[in-house]
Amino acid sequence: MRAVLLISVLATAVACTPPVPESGVGFQDYNSYLRNREAQATAPVTPTPLFPPAANASPGFSTDSAAAAIDRAEGVGTAPLPAAPAPVASGGFEDDRPRGDAPAGIRVESGEVNPRPGTVSDEQDFEAVSARETIESDRARIERNRAQYTVIQPGALPVRPGDTGPNIVAYALATNNALGVALYPRSRLRTGNPQAACARYGSPDLAQEAFLAAGGPDRDRKGLDPDGDGFACSWDPSPFRTALQ
Repeated sequence: MRAVLLISVLATAVACTPPVPESGVGFQDYNSYLRNREAQATAPVTPTPLFPPAANASPGFSTDSAAAAIDRAEGVGTAPLPAAPAPVASGGFEDDRPRGDAPAGIRVESGEVNPRPGTVSDEQDFEAVSARETIESDRARIERNRAQYTVIQPGALPVRPGDTGPNIVAYALATNNALGVALYPRSRLRTGNPQAACARYGSPDLAQEAFLAAGGPDRDRKGLDPDGDGFACSWDPSPFRTALQ
């Protein structure tokens, strides 16, 4: 009797169990499973938006909307955006904008480079210049420039104050003979050495000053002008004469 009851229970359980498919992979056959997996691998992936757009949001990306969404997600209050700058005149500059540190309202004269970007001076444009200038205006401008000229005429050489000795510049300009041309008699009895006498002075200019201070060029008490040309040692008046020309 117990065996008959056990068999009845097993038969009832088998009748209530749903039918098992032929393959156990995904509760379907293996070929269908492969086709589904390949379709899922090749299908385009649509990213899920982090913040769903509002019902009345306009299409396209907006940095302001993104920043507001991030603030809402972080629980931060949205700060008011700065006001947009007021539009300026065409060209990028206000009409009364001064150039550099110049005072406001400075007048732009003719011939001045236009400060606005994208434009250049029209001083090289013959048609533009001829439209505002005439031969008479050019002549008047030239006359104004000439009236401002200051011509300095050369004057006499300045006189050094005090008794500072002979002026070798004035002496050079007062002579016209070349080096080595004897103009003044010299005694042949002098036995001194001119080279040793010239070596006492640091420069030919100093030797010439000493020569003139001692009675030169007529006399040569120091033995600095043995050839009698009026020039001591190797002093040359040519640079001073050339500077005057």
